[in-house]
Formats: sequence, structure tokens, C-alpha cells
Amino acid sequence: MRVEARGLTFEVHTGGPQDGTPVLLLHGFPQHSGEWDDVVPALHAAGLRTYALDQRGYSPEARPTDVGAYRIPELVDDAAEVLDALGVAPAHVVGHDWGAVVAWGLAGARPELVRSLTAVSVPHPTAMADALATDFGQRARSTYMALFRRRHLAERVLLAFDAAVLRRMLSDVGDAARVARYADPLRQPGALTAALNWYRAMSGADMKAIPPVQVPTTFVWSDRDVAIGRTAAQACARHVTGDFRFVVLPCVSHWIPDTAPGPLAEAILARAAG
Repeated sequence: MRVEARGLTFEVHTGGPQDGTPVLLLHGFPQHSGEWDDVVPALHAAGLRTYALDQRGYSPEARPTDVGAYRIPELVDDAAEVLDALGVAPAHVVGHDWGAVVAWGLAGARPELVRSLTAVSVPHPTAMADALATDFGQRARSTYMALFRRRHLAERVLLAFDAAVLRRMLSDVGDAARVARYADPLRQPGALTAALNWYRAMSGADMKAIPPVQVPTTFVWSDRDVAIGRTAAQACARHVTGDFRFVVLPCVSHWIPDTAPGPLAEAILARAAG
């Protein structure tokens, strides 16, 4: 379905019983709402109604050109206004990767809209910002961001030779068909630039401006995540004042919704269906 919010048109993929408790699903980079496809059947079976949002830059009709339009407060306001337009707030909110950043921001700034939070892979942005400032290991894991923030150069590198680098970055999500499912939409004109603008608009000030989260929260992290180290993951608890659970998935890569949908669904249901 198409949802009008903030002068933009967002694609939202719905499923589950019409009267089910709502769950907003927020994807990460470089994916889209389809990353939740293997997770939602278990949520639907438990009676939950899911709303998987293609976020700003990923919905073709929600793709402003100004880099500043992709700052974290803008992304959080999108999620809030989409919930309002759908008329389903408060909802359980689940986010992976950049979607987790948006979910943390929504739960921190607009707790009245959030029944519970399940953040996947990326901890509270203040924990992440602190780790980037103090932990050499986390800085090493995050060096790829320097390329992503380089306008034009990043697009050339990621899309050269039939998007070979982008495909290699996604290689752990599954087989070639699954890789293509995420890589091919970003080869459309303007799509990759819009997705990379999330990195280009990112600032430490915006990350640290997200308040502590008071709603019931689960943070799901995998110990083979190449992007997020243990220092940032374990610091997450300091930024949640509500009930907090830390779920570690052993021997799982960063792409948790694709590679461990069953355990992730269990963690979501333990929070949202309890």
C-alpha cells in the first residue's frame, strides 16, 4: 500500500490479521522492506499485524535530493507520521541496522507511539557514538563509512562492474537471488545515492541527541557482526531505562533477518506477544 506522509509517498507492505496488534518494521542499508519476509510469518501466526516500511530514499516517491533531508530527526519523523497516517499507533517497533537507529530515535523521542522496541544489530546511537570515539576496534569496523560519505565516488565504486562491490558486501545474506533482490533496486537512477545519503547526513550530535529509551526494549546482536563490535553492543543497556533484554545470537552475521529469521522472530514475539 502507498502512504502519504510529510509530503512524500511511502510504500508499506502489510500482512497478518486485520485486527492484530500492529508491528512497524524498519529495514536497514542496503536492503528494503523485503528483508522481513522470512520473519513475518511467525509474527502473523501469533496474531500480529505487520507494516514493513520502505523508508525515505528507498520508496521511489520519497526520495528528496538534499543530503540534509536524510538526517536522523527527519527519518524518525517519517516513521512517526507513517504510524499516524496508518492509524495504528502505538505499535511495537522493530528495526534492523539503520532501521534500528530510526527505531531507537522513535522510541526515545516519541515513546507514546511505541508499545515496545526490538532493535536488531545496531545499539542505541549514543552507545555507538561513544564506541566510535573511544574503541579502536569499533573505529576499525566502521572505516567503510568514510567511503560511503564520499559523494559520487562511493556510487562509482559500489556500482562498477555490474555492482560487484555492492554484491560482495551482501554476499552473506544468502544465495545469488537474494543478493540480487537487494542489489538490483539500488542500480536504478538515484536510488543508491539516496540510500548513501543516510550516511552523509549522519552526525555525532544527532546520534547523541536521542534520549534514553523508557519503553520495554530488546536488543538483538550477533557475535559475527562485522560492523558492530561487542563494546558498543554491551554499552547499549546504559541507554535504556525501561525493561531491557540483550539477546546474543552466536555464529550469526550482521544480516540477522535473512540468516536467522527464526531466532529473531522468537525475540520479537517474546517482547511483542508477551
